[in-house]
Amino acid sequence: MTWIEKYRPKSFNEIKGQELVIEKLKSFIKYFGTGKKAIILHGPPGAGKTTLAYIAARETNSEIFELNASDLRNKDKLQEILKPALEQRSLIKKWKIILVDEVDGISAVDRGGLTELLSLIASSSYPIVITANDIWDSKLAPLRRNAEILQVKEINYNIIKGILFDILTKEKLFVHNDIVTGIAVRAKGDIRAAINDLQSISKLKDHSSITFDERNKETDIFNALRLIFKEKPRNEILSIFDSVDMPIDNIILWVEENIPSEYKGEELARAYEILSKVDLFKGRIYKQQYWRFLIYENILLSYGISASKKMVKPGFTSYKKPSRILKIWMNNQRTAKKKSIAQKYANHVHVGEKRVMKEFPIIKQILKNQKIREELKLSEDEIAYLDKPVDF
Repeated sequence: MTWIEKYRPKSFNEIKGQELVIEKLKSFIKYFGTGKKAIILHGPPGAGKTTLAYIAARETNSEIFELNASDLRNKDKLQEILKPALEQRSLIKKWKIILVDEVDGISAVDRGGLTELLSLIASSSYPIVITANDIWDSKLAPLRRNAEILQVKEINYNIIKGILFDILTKEKLFVHNDIVTGIAVRAKGDIRAAINDLQSISKLKDHSSITFDERNKETDIFNALRLIFKEKPRNEILSIFDSVDMPIDNIILWVEENIPSEYKGEELARAYEILSKVDLFKGRIYKQQYWRFLIYENILLSYGISASKKMVKPGFTSYKKPSRILKIWMNNQRTAKKKSIAQKYANHVHVGEKRVMKEFPIIKQILKNQKIREELKLSEDEIAYLDKPVDF
Protein backbone atom coordinates (compact mmCIF):
# COMPACT_ATOMS: atom_id res chain seq x y z
CA MET A 1 0.00 0.00 0.00
CA THR A 2 1.27 3.46 -0.87
CA TRP A 3 1.75 5.86 2.02
CA ILE A 4 -0.77 8.18 0.40
CA GLU A 5 -3.51 5.59 0.97
CA LYS A 6 -2.12 4.24 4.21
CA TYR A 7 -2.00 7.63 5.92
CA ARG A 8 -4.97 9.30 4.26
CA PRO A 9 -6.84 11.23 7.02
CA LYS A 10 -9.92 9.42 8.35
CA SER A 11 -11.46 12.33 10.26
CA PHE A 12 -11.56 16.12 10.21
CA ASN A 13 -9.34 16.17 13.32
CA GLU A 14 -6.52 14.69 11.23
CA ILE A 15 -6.70 17.44 8.59
CA LYS A 16 -4.10 20.15 9.19
CA GLY A 17 -4.27 23.78 8.06
CA GLN A 18 -7.86 23.79 6.74
CA GLU A 19 -9.86 24.66 9.86
CA LEU A 20 -12.04 27.34 8.21
CA VAL A 21 -12.80 25.08 5.24
CA ILE A 22 -13.82 22.23 7.54
CA GLU A 23 -16.09 24.48 9.58
CA LYS A 24 -17.90 25.80 6.50
CA LEU A 25 -18.17 22.37 4.86
CA LYS A 26 -19.73 20.95 8.04
CA SER A 27 -22.17 23.87 8.13
CA PHE A 28 -23.11 23.40 4.47
CA ILE A 29 -24.03 19.75 5.02
CA LYS A 30 -25.72 20.32 8.40
CA TYR A 31 -27.97 23.08 7.09
CA PHE A 32 -28.48 21.63 3.61
CA GLY A 33 -31.78 22.75 2.13
CA THR A 34 -31.66 26.28 3.52
CA GLY A 35 -29.31 27.68 0.88
CA LYS A 36 -27.48 26.60 -2.27
CA LYS A 37 -27.42 22.88 -3.00
CA ALA A 38 -23.80 22.62 -4.12
CA ILE A 39 -20.48 23.70 -2.67
CA ILE A 40 -17.25 24.06 -4.66
CA LEU A 41 -13.94 23.17 -2.99
CA HIS A 42 -11.24 24.75 -5.13
CA GLY A 43 -7.51 24.96 -4.64
CA PRO A 44 -4.16 23.55 -5.74
CA PRO A 45 -3.58 19.83 -6.42
CA GLY A 46 -2.77 17.73 -3.38
CA ALA A 47 -4.36 20.10 -0.84
CA GLY A 48 -6.96 17.51 0.20
CA LYS A 49 -10.16 18.56 -1.61
CA THR A 50 -11.35 15.03 -2.41
CA THR A 51 -10.27 13.77 1.02
CA LEU A 52 -12.41 16.45 2.67
CA ALA A 53 -15.46 15.23 0.77
CA TYR A 54 -14.89 11.60 1.80
CA ILE A 55 -14.36 12.55 5.45
CA ALA A 56 -17.56 14.62 5.36
CA ALA A 57 -19.41 11.51 4.17
CA ARG A 58 -17.80 9.32 6.83
CA GLU A 59 -18.54 11.70 9.69
CA THR A 60 -22.20 12.17 8.67
CA ASN A 61 -22.77 8.45 8.03
CA SER A 62 -23.42 9.19 4.38
CA GLU A 63 -22.95 7.18 1.23
CA ILE A 64 -20.71 9.00 -1.24
CA PHE A 65 -21.43 8.87 -4.96
CA GLU A 66 -18.47 10.08 -7.02
CA LEU A 67 -18.26 11.37 -10.58
CA ASN A 68 -15.35 12.98 -12.39
CA ALA A 69 -14.90 15.06 -15.54
CA SER A 70 -15.18 12.01 -17.81
CA ASP A 71 -18.71 11.42 -16.49
CA LEU A 72 -19.77 14.97 -17.40
CA ARG A 73 -19.24 14.69 -21.13
CA ASN A 74 -22.84 15.28 -22.17
CA LYS A 75 -26.44 15.44 -21.06
CA ASP A 76 -27.17 11.77 -21.77
CA LYS A 77 -24.24 10.60 -19.64
CA LEU A 78 -25.41 12.64 -16.66
CA GLN A 79 -29.00 11.51 -17.12
CA GLU A 80 -27.77 7.93 -17.10
CA ILE A 81 -25.36 8.19 -14.13
CA LEU A 82 -26.16 11.13 -11.87
CA LYS A 83 -29.93 11.51 -12.10
CA PRO A 84 -30.70 8.04 -10.64
CA ALA A 85 -28.23 8.68 -7.80
CA LEU A 86 -30.05 11.91 -6.93
CA GLU A 87 -33.46 10.23 -6.99
CA GLN A 88 -32.66 7.10 -4.96
CA ARG A 89 -32.14 6.95 -1.22
CA SER A 90 -29.07 5.19 0.12
CA LEU A 91 -29.71 1.55 1.02
CA ILE A 92 -26.82 1.28 3.47
CA LYS A 93 -26.30 4.74 4.96
CA LYS A 94 -28.34 7.42 6.69
CA TRP A 95 -27.62 10.10 4.09
CA LYS A 96 -25.96 10.63 0.73
CA ILE A 97 -23.32 13.07 -0.59
CA ILE A 98 -22.68 13.53 -4.30
CA LEU A 99 -19.04 14.24 -5.20
CA VAL A 100 -18.27 15.80 -8.58
CA ASP A 101 -14.47 15.61 -8.79
CA GLU A 102 -12.27 17.85 -10.96
CA VAL A 103 -15.12 19.72 -12.64
CA ASP A 104 -12.60 22.01 -14.36
CA GLY A 105 -11.64 18.98 -16.46
CA ILE A 106 -14.70 19.51 -18.62
CA SER A 107 -13.35 20.41 -22.06
CA ALA A 108 -14.64 22.88 -24.59
CA VAL A 109 -16.04 20.07 -26.76
CA ASP A 110 -18.30 18.64 -24.03
CA ARG A 111 -21.90 18.91 -25.13
CA GLY A 112 -24.53 19.92 -22.61
CA GLY A 113 -22.75 18.40 -19.63
CA LEU A 114 -22.46 21.58 -17.58
CA THR A 115 -26.00 22.72 -18.41
CA GLU A 116 -27.43 19.38 -17.33
CA LEU A 117 -25.31 19.38 -14.16
CA LEU A 118 -26.79 22.77 -13.21
CA SER A 119 -30.28 21.42 -13.81
CA LEU A 120 -29.63 18.38 -11.62
CA ILE A 121 -28.13 20.55 -8.86
CA ALA A 122 -31.31 22.64 -8.79
CA SER A 123 -33.48 19.53 -8.26
CA SER A 124 -31.13 17.64 -5.93
CA SER A 125 -32.33 16.31 -2.58
CA TYR A 126 -28.74 15.68 -1.46
CA PRO A 127 -25.72 17.96 -0.92
CA ILE A 128 -23.35 18.12 -3.90
CA VAL A 129 -19.64 18.67 -3.26
CA ILE A 130 -17.67 19.81 -6.32
CA THR A 131 -13.86 19.96 -6.51
CA ALA A 132 -11.72 21.98 -8.91
CA ASN A 133 -8.12 23.11 -9.20
CA ASP A 134 -9.16 26.27 -11.06
CA ILE A 135 -12.79 27.29 -10.79
CA TRP A 136 -12.31 30.68 -12.48
CA ASP A 137 -12.53 29.56 -16.12
CA SER A 138 -15.22 31.60 -17.89
CA LYS A 139 -17.09 28.45 -18.95
CA LEU A 140 -17.70 27.65 -15.26
CA ALA A 141 -19.31 31.02 -14.47
CA PRO A 142 -22.87 29.55 -14.36
CA LEU A 143 -21.67 26.91 -11.90
CA ARG A 144 -20.06 29.54 -9.65
CA ARG A 145 -23.34 31.45 -9.50
CA ASN A 146 -25.25 28.36 -8.39
CA ALA A 147 -22.89 27.06 -5.72
CA GLU A 148 -21.11 28.19 -2.58
CA ILE A 149 -17.38 28.68 -3.23
CA LEU A 150 -14.81 27.59 -0.67
CA GLN A 151 -11.06 27.90 -1.18
CA VAL A 152 -8.88 25.04 0.07
CA LYS A 153 -5.59 26.73 0.93
CA GLU A 154 -2.14 25.68 -0.16
CA ILE A 155 -0.65 24.01 2.91
CA ASN A 156 2.29 25.72 4.61
CA TYR A 157 5.51 23.75 4.35
CA ASN A 158 5.87 23.59 8.16
CA ILE A 159 2.55 21.74 8.40
CA ILE A 160 3.64 19.37 5.63
CA LYS A 161 6.94 18.83 7.42
CA GLY A 162 5.10 17.82 10.61
CA ILE A 163 2.95 15.35 8.67
CA LEU A 164 6.05 13.79 7.11
CA PHE A 165 7.74 13.33 10.48
CA ASP A 166 4.57 11.71 11.87
CA ILE A 167 4.67 9.19 9.01
CA LEU A 168 8.36 8.45 9.58
CA THR A 169 7.67 7.84 13.28
CA LYS A 170 4.87 5.39 12.47
CA GLU A 171 7.07 3.64 9.91
CA LYS A 172 9.99 3.58 12.39
CA LEU A 173 12.28 5.16 9.80
CA PHE A 174 14.81 7.99 9.97
CA VAL A 175 15.36 10.69 7.36
CA HIS A 176 17.50 13.72 8.22
CA ASN A 177 15.69 16.94 9.10
CA ASP A 178 17.23 18.83 6.16
CA ILE A 179 15.94 16.23 3.71
CA VAL A 180 12.41 16.33 5.15
CA THR A 181 12.46 20.13 5.07
CA GLY A 182 13.59 20.04 1.44
CA ILE A 183 10.72 17.69 0.54
CA ALA A 184 8.19 19.91 2.31
CA VAL A 185 9.41 23.12 0.65
CA ARG A 186 9.66 21.54 -2.79
CA ALA A 187 6.06 20.25 -2.58
CA LYS A 188 4.71 23.83 -2.62
CA GLY A 189 1.59 22.91 -0.69
CA ASP A 190 0.99 19.56 -2.40
CA ILE A 191 0.77 17.05 0.49
CA ARG A 192 0.26 14.15 -1.88
CA ALA A 193 3.48 14.96 -3.76
CA ALA A 194 5.40 15.39 -0.50
CA ILE A 195 4.33 11.99 0.86
CA ASN A 196 5.17 10.29 -2.43
CA ASP A 197 8.62 11.91 -2.42
CA LEU A 198 9.21 10.85 1.19
CA GLN A 199 8.27 7.24 0.47
CA SER A 200 10.62 7.14 -2.53
CA ILE A 201 13.52 8.66 -0.59
CA SER A 202 12.97 6.39 2.42
CA LYS A 203 13.86 3.41 0.25
CA LEU A 204 17.31 4.79 -0.55
CA LYS A 205 20.25 3.65 1.58
CA ASP A 206 22.27 6.82 1.08
CA HIS A 207 20.49 10.19 1.43
CA SER A 208 23.64 12.34 1.22
CA SER A 209 23.53 12.74 -2.57
CA ILE A 210 19.89 13.86 -2.71
CA THR A 211 19.26 17.25 -4.34
CA PHE A 212 15.97 19.02 -4.88
CA ASP A 213 14.92 20.69 -8.11
CA GLU A 214 12.23 23.34 -7.92
CA ARG A 215 8.78 22.04 -8.85
CA ASN A 216 7.36 24.03 -11.73
CA LYS A 217 3.90 24.88 -10.50
CA GLU A 218 1.82 27.48 -12.26
CA THR A 219 -0.38 29.76 -10.15
CA ASP A 220 -3.53 31.36 -11.54
CA ILE A 221 -4.02 35.08 -11.09
CA PHE A 222 -6.90 34.65 -8.63
CA ASN A 223 -4.85 32.56 -6.19
CA ALA A 224 -1.93 34.98 -6.52
CA LEU A 225 -4.18 37.91 -5.65
CA ARG A 226 -5.63 36.07 -2.65
CA LEU A 227 -2.16 35.31 -1.35
CA ILE A 228 -1.15 38.98 -1.63
CA PHE A 229 -4.37 40.61 -0.43
CA LYS A 230 -5.38 38.16 2.33
CA GLU A 231 -2.26 36.50 3.76
CA LYS A 232 0.54 37.92 5.88
CA PRO A 233 3.46 39.23 3.77
CA ARG A 234 6.24 36.65 3.64
CA ASN A 235 9.26 35.86 1.49
CA GLU A 236 7.39 33.37 -0.72
CA ILE A 237 5.22 36.23 -1.99
CA LEU A 238 8.23 37.88 -3.67
CA SER A 239 8.20 35.35 -6.52
CA ILE A 240 4.44 34.69 -6.71
CA PHE A 241 3.99 36.44 -10.06
CA ASP A 242 6.84 34.43 -11.63
CA SER A 243 4.47 31.44 -11.69
CA VAL A 244 1.52 33.35 -13.17
CA ASP A 245 1.26 32.87 -16.94
CA MET A 246 0.45 36.50 -17.72
CA PRO A 247 2.42 39.59 -18.84
CA ILE A 248 3.46 41.81 -15.94
CA ASP A 249 1.55 44.78 -17.42
CA ASN A 250 -1.69 42.78 -17.22
CA ILE A 251 -0.90 41.66 -13.66
CA ILE A 252 -0.51 45.33 -12.67
CA LEU A 253 -4.00 46.02 -14.07
CA TRP A 254 -5.44 43.07 -12.10
CA VAL A 255 -3.89 44.36 -8.87
CA GLU A 256 -5.05 47.93 -9.57
CA GLU A 257 -8.64 46.80 -10.26
CA ASN A 258 -8.99 44.69 -7.13
CA ILE A 259 -7.20 46.70 -4.41
CA PRO A 260 -10.47 48.45 -3.38
CA SER A 261 -12.12 45.04 -2.90
CA GLU A 262 -9.82 44.30 0.05
CA TYR A 263 -8.31 47.56 1.33
CA LYS A 264 -10.04 50.58 2.86
CA GLY A 265 -8.89 53.87 4.38
CA GLU A 266 -5.17 54.04 5.22
CA GLU A 267 -4.54 50.57 3.78
CA LEU A 268 -6.05 51.66 0.46
CA ALA A 269 -3.92 54.81 0.39
CA ARG A 270 -0.72 52.87 1.14
CA ALA A 271 -1.48 50.24 -1.49
CA TYR A 272 -2.08 52.86 -4.20
CA GLU A 273 1.08 54.72 -3.19
CA ILE A 274 3.04 51.48 -3.64
CA LEU A 275 1.30 50.88 -6.98
CA SER A 276 2.31 54.38 -8.13
CA LYS A 277 5.95 53.44 -7.46
CA VAL A 278 5.46 50.27 -9.51
CA ASP A 279 4.30 52.49 -12.37
CA LEU A 280 7.32 54.76 -11.83
CA PHE A 281 9.78 51.88 -12.19
CA LYS A 282 7.81 50.54 -15.15
CA GLY A 283 8.23 53.88 -16.92
CA ARG A 284 11.96 53.97 -16.26
CA ILE A 285 12.36 50.43 -17.52
CA TYR A 286 10.57 51.20 -20.81
CA LYS A 287 12.01 54.65 -21.45
CA GLN A 288 15.59 54.15 -20.29
CA GLN A 289 15.92 50.37 -20.73
CA TYR A 290 16.95 49.99 -17.06
CA TRP A 291 16.04 46.30 -16.85
CA ARG A 292 17.62 45.95 -13.41
CA PHE A 293 14.59 47.86 -12.09
CA LEU A 294 12.41 44.79 -12.83
CA ILE A 295 13.33 43.38 -9.43
CA TYR A 296 11.95 46.49 -7.68
CA GLU A 297 8.80 46.42 -9.79
CA ASN A 298 8.14 42.80 -8.72
CA ILE A 299 8.97 43.43 -5.03
CA LEU A 300 6.63 46.42 -4.79
CA LEU A 301 3.82 44.71 -6.71
CA SER A 302 3.90 41.58 -4.54
CA TYR A 303 5.38 42.12 -1.06
CA GLY A 304 4.78 45.87 -1.05
CA ILE A 305 1.06 45.58 -1.81
CA SER A 306 0.71 42.71 0.67
CA ALA A 307 2.44 44.68 3.45
CA SER A 308 0.05 47.61 2.97
CA LYS A 309 -2.62 45.90 5.09
CA LYS A 310 -2.68 45.88 8.89
CA MET A 311 -3.95 42.31 9.29
CA VAL A 312 -4.97 39.20 7.35
CA LYS A 313 -8.26 39.37 5.46
CA PRO A 314 -10.50 36.36 6.18
CA GLY A 315 -13.41 35.30 4.01
CA PHE A 316 -13.94 35.00 0.26
CA THR A 317 -13.64 37.87 -2.19
CA SER A 318 -14.62 37.59 -5.85
CA TYR A 319 -11.94 39.40 -7.83
CA LYS A 320 -12.88 41.18 -11.05
CA LYS A 321 -11.21 41.21 -14.42
CA PRO A 322 -9.68 44.64 -15.10
CA SER A 323 -12.06 46.94 -16.99
CA ARG A 324 -9.05 48.75 -18.47
CA ILE A 325 -8.04 45.61 -20.37
CA LEU A 326 -11.40 45.68 -22.17
CA LYS A 327 -11.10 49.41 -22.82
CA ILE A 328 -7.56 49.00 -24.17
CA TRP A 329 -8.73 46.18 -26.44
CA MET A 330 -11.68 48.22 -27.72
CA ASN A 331 -9.42 51.18 -28.37
CA ASN A 332 -6.96 48.93 -30.21
CA GLN A 333 -9.83 47.62 -32.34
CA ARG A 334 -10.87 51.18 -33.23
CA THR A 335 -7.29 52.21 -33.94
CA ALA A 336 -6.84 49.16 -36.18
CA LYS A 337 -9.80 50.25 -38.34
CA LYS A 338 -8.51 53.80 -38.50
CA LYS A 339 -5.06 52.58 -39.58
CA SER A 340 -6.45 50.24 -42.24
CA ILE A 341 -8.51 53.10 -43.73
CA ALA A 342 -5.49 55.43 -43.64
CA GLN A 343 -3.33 52.82 -45.36
CA LYS A 344 -5.83 52.39 -48.22
CA TYR A 345 -6.20 56.15 -48.65
CA ALA A 346 -2.42 56.73 -48.51
CA ASN A 347 -1.75 54.07 -51.17
CA HIS A 348 -4.47 55.48 -53.42
CA VAL A 349 -3.37 59.13 -53.35
CA HIS A 350 0.36 58.39 -52.97
CA VAL A 351 1.03 60.16 -49.67
CA GLY A 352 2.51 58.94 -46.40
CA GLU A 353 0.35 56.97 -43.97
CA LYS A 354 1.55 59.13 -41.04
CA ARG A 355 0.34 62.24 -42.81
CA VAL A 356 -3.10 60.66 -43.37
CA MET A 357 -3.33 59.69 -39.68
CA LYS A 358 -2.40 63.25 -38.67
CA GLU A 359 -4.99 64.79 -41.01
CA PHE A 360 -7.62 62.08 -40.44
CA PRO A 361 -10.40 64.41 -39.11
CA ILE A 362 -10.28 66.31 -42.42
CA ILE A 363 -9.92 63.18 -44.59
CA LYS A 364 -12.84 61.60 -42.74
CA GLN A 365 -15.10 64.30 -44.21
CA ILE A 366 -13.83 63.42 -47.73
CA LEU A 367 -14.56 59.75 -47.09
CA LYS A 368 -18.24 60.46 -46.61
CA ASN A 369 -18.48 60.32 -50.41
CA GLN A 370 -19.92 56.95 -51.43
CA LYS A 371 -17.94 56.76 -54.70
CA ILE A 372 -14.66 57.32 -52.87
CA ARG A 373 -15.58 54.57 -50.40
CA GLU A 374 -16.22 52.18 -53.27
CA GLU A 375 -13.01 53.19 -55.01
CA LEU A 376 -10.98 52.47 -51.82
CA LYS A 377 -12.88 49.18 -51.35
CA LEU A 378 -13.63 49.91 -47.71
CA SER A 379 -15.05 47.05 -45.69
CA GLU A 380 -18.38 47.19 -43.83
CA ASP A 381 -16.52 47.56 -40.49
CA GLU A 382 -14.44 50.42 -41.85
CA ILE A 383 -17.55 52.18 -43.17
CA ALA A 384 -19.31 51.68 -39.84
CA TYR A 385 -16.30 53.24 -38.11
CA LEU A 386 -16.42 56.29 -40.43
CA ASP A 387 -20.17 56.73 -39.89
CA LYS A 388 -19.82 56.95 -36.11
CA PRO A 389 -20.52 60.52 -34.95
CA VAL A 390 -17.35 60.68 -32.81
CA ASP A 391 -13.84 59.76 -33.92
CA PHE A 392 -12.14 58.02 -31.02
